[in-house]
Amino acid sequence: MSVTEATAARPGRPLTAFRRRFEGRRAGQVACLLLALLLLVVVFGPLVAPYGASEIVGIPYSGPSGSHWLGTDYLGHDVLSRVLDGGRSVVAYALLAMATAYGVGGVAGLVAGLRGGLVDATLMRLMDVILAFPPILLLLVLASGVGGSTAILVAGVALVNVPGIARVVRAATAEVATRSYVEAAVARGAGTVPILRHDVLPNIAATVAADAGTRFAISILLAASMNFLGVGIEPPSPDWAVMMTENRSGLTLQPWALLAPALLLATLTVTVSVVADVLTREEER
Repeated sequence: MSVTEATAARPGRPLTAFRRRFEGRRAGQVACLLLALLLLVVVFGPLVAPYGASEIVGIPYSGPSGSHWLGTDYLGHDVLSRVLDGGRSVVAYALLAMATAYGVGGVAGLVAGLRGGLVDATLMRLMDVILAFPPILLLLVLASGVGGSTAILVAGVALVNVPGIARVVRAATAEVATRSYVEAAVARGAGTVPILRHDVLPNIAATVAADAGTRFAISILLAASMNFLGVGIEPPSPDWAVMMTENRSGLTLQPWALLAPALLLATLTVTVSVVADVLTREEER
């Protein structure tokens, strides 16, 4: 193969590698398709919603009809419109919490794995202290002490994820740090930041990416749990978990007001977990 042909073939390789990971994995293929559809709903749902998410369009808890396909909720909002608009906050806050967690836990893991010794021991003992608290208990204590808000929601979910991320990144970094090219970089006097940027990060990116999928699913569940318990996003914001809290008293009157957001939230969490599991198993090979 000529250089020109090889260069032309490269753009298709990442997509080909991604497709190969799902070959023969029917559950993974279905999960990937459902996840893609859900992300389309999250991104474009508000644009096609028939009514405004906060618009009162009927009497409370009216059943499905031609003008309101999923009926109305406890205030008379159109359930379909709120469902189409309620996924953005779920995904956005989970992603923001993950970014914060990787910013803190990732840096801690990189430093601990590369430096080792006392720095490693100190950072990991700090992570052990955080891990000693059950996630939901830690979030509830944080919310009760500071107050419920979206900022506390993001900070709390990020804090719960920091120790696990730090341990994964630390283990991957420590393994890479023993390789000859890293030792050579240290021997020639390269600084910590250049070593991390050029020698460590490119070689742990796949491991971190595989772990990120699982973390994302966990973040969605934690954020939804906090919203459901009423210490996150304030009603009547269009959020799937908040919708479940608002409409649980009307389950027997208008079940779709609760079931629609619950089904979407459950499907999003399960599909992310399955896709992450496929990618993680492939990485472990």
